[in-house]
Amino acid sequence: MGRTSRNSHGTALLSNARKTLPSKGGSAAARVAMLVAVALLVAAVLKSVGIQGANGGLSARLATAQEPSVQADNTWAAPNAAPSTPPSVTPPSVAPPSETPPSVTPPSVAAPASQAVRLTIDPNAWSVGSGSSVAESSVRNVWLLVSSVLVLTMVAPGLAMFYGGLVRKKNVLGVIMQCVFLLGLMPTLWGLYGYSLAFGRGGPDRGPGGGANTRPPTGGMATESAAIARNRPLDPVIGDFSHVGMRGVQPRWSAELGRPVSPLRAGVPVASHMLFHGMLFTVAAAVISGAFAERMRFVSFALFAALWGTVVYCPLCHWIWDGGLLARGSGWAGGAIDFAGGTAIHVSAGVSALVCALVMGKRLGHGNEPMPPHNLTYTTLGAALLWAGWFGFNAGRASEHDGVLSMPMAATQFAAAAGTLAWAGAEWWTRGRPSVLGACSGAVAGLVCVTPAAGYIELPAALAMGLAAGWACCFACNRLKTALGYDDSLDAFGVHGVGGAIGMALTGVFATRNVADPAISLGAPLGLVDGSAGLIAGQLVAVGVAAVYSAVATFILLKLLDTVLGLRVTHDEEIQGLDVSQHGEEGYIFL
Repeated sequence: MGRTSRNSHGTALLSNARKTLPSKGGSAAARVAMLVAVALLVAAVLKSVGIQGANGGLSARLATAQEPSVQADNTWAAPNAAPSTPPSVTPPSVAPPSETPPSVTPPSVAAPASQAVRLTIDPNAWSVGSGSSVAESSVRNVWLLVSSVLVLTMVAPGLAMFYGGLVRKKNVLGVIMQCVFLLGLMPTLWGLYGYSLAFGRGGPDRGPGGGANTRPPTGGMATESAAIARNRPLDPVIGDFSHVGMRGVQPRWSAELGRPVSPLRAGVPVASHMLFHGMLFTVAAAVISGAFAERMRFVSFALFAALWGTVVYCPLCHWIWDGGLLARGSGWAGGAIDFAGGTAIHVSAGVSALVCALVMGKRLGHGNEPMPPHNLTYTTLGAALLWAGWFGFNAGRASEHDGVLSMPMAATQFAAAAGTLAWAGAEWWTRGRPSVLGACSGAVAGLVCVTPAAGYIELPAALAMGLAAGWACCFACNRLKTALGYDDSLDAFGVHGVGGAIGMALTGVFATRNVADPAISLGAPLGLVDGSAGLIAGQLVAVGVAAVYSAVATFILLKLLDTVLGLRVTHDEEIQGLDVSQHGEEGYIFL
């Protein structure tokens, strides 16, 4: 008997799903409810964005009146404040006429409201100064370290469980082992040379969007690289070797101060900056593994991950985040802004995953044998861990105080929520009932889409991006994959490639100076909601460049490895399963 064709998520194809709908009354009621819900949500999004845009000028003026400003002499000017009550003064004692009057120290008087309090910025500082600077730097550093841990949990147990539940039970350990092994391999490579290639000393300190951070770090903090000029011809293409072997990352002894001092970047120790970005480096490689699940040799996988990270990720990271070819201001077509990895992580990993699926071919029995997820409980728990870890993924890129940190956190939450509703709603509309897997996939799609925009958009825009990603990625993982006939085992391209590209494009629409760091907007209109369409071109160019470069480089790497080692396991090993054939273990043993 024929079987309803299913994709890797175990969801019936949209073209055949209507045949198995429940009663027409129930289906009609569900569709009416979905239409009303979507109409109300879209209306709320459009209305809110419109109101925010109309008030943008006033908001900008108010922000200018209240926030510190950068002075020409490289100092901070604090906002005007009402003069404080002068402190009480005790009159000095009067000496006898025959004696010399003692010197009198005049009482301190509060500065007039028209005068600004200035904090001098040392552009060559290697360590944090004193007072409030220490407190602020400590908070930012602690949050970056916490974010690093959150991103680590995205790989394992998050992605390991999410992917592990989607494969057949004979391959569950193989998928989990890939994620765990990457936690050892990728950070090691990142520390030895990857960080240097991506964030070498070639240029000034970079802000969250990749453009030059013209705004001095708050509270007297500065960076080691701020005083280093860009003078290498390859600076726009790749970093240098200044941090190879973790040089210039660790504290050094200062004979002048008589204590160790730490090099800083973006107001935090370089070691913390390196650690956090090493986690992103690991996530990108782990995402690709979903495309060739259940059929790639482990030794080939390990070498491919190392080579891909070196050849693909490090240059892209430098291009978008360290003043390279795609950076805002100096990049092609005016450059792009990418808050937390739409290009370097999601577009590059998604497109590379598609190339892997095409080069390696389909799994044995694909399209003829049932290949449903073996444990959706694992997948659901993994999705929840990914959702939680994504707060560190996005908000960890925030380099400023709480006012900026709160927006990436909130945007991440609302985009994931909207993506969950959108994918589940699409299934409800086409199949008559939503699935747990669809809701989990929608959450991840929303998270992927908002990643490049999290620090630049208002919250209604995050809802809109989540809705767009949920619907578009659901279509890509069902209709598009079926039409093209490729076997992307766990839909790495359909979710990350498609979702990342949509997110980058919509960042050009929804990015606003009301939210973005002034170092990114420079006070000028940013995205289409601000009345400027120029950013969209830079965003689309960045997506195209990242996609083409990733595809070509990945294809060459795969062909090279296939010639030297071979990519796929043998026919018998694939039937036996990767757990036993590659690792000599089984995921489930019942005695």
